Amino acid sequence: MDLDLPLLLRALGLALVLEGLFWALVPGGMRRAMRLLLREPDARLRGAGLAAVAAGLFLVWLAV
Repeated sequence: MDLDLPLLLRALGLALVLEGLFWALVPGGMRRAMRLLLREPDARLRGAGLAAVAAGLFLVWLAV
């Protein structure tokens, strides 16, 4: 399997665009979300992260 660097860069760029949009459009909401996340236990954040990874892998698998 060859590494498609331009595709990887586009995917990372899109992730940065989406992340930046939230901070640009609703900075107060993002601050509130960050404060709420600081209160959550590590296990819950880890579970949410693993769920996001699984969902992302599933979407990538669908696109291939």
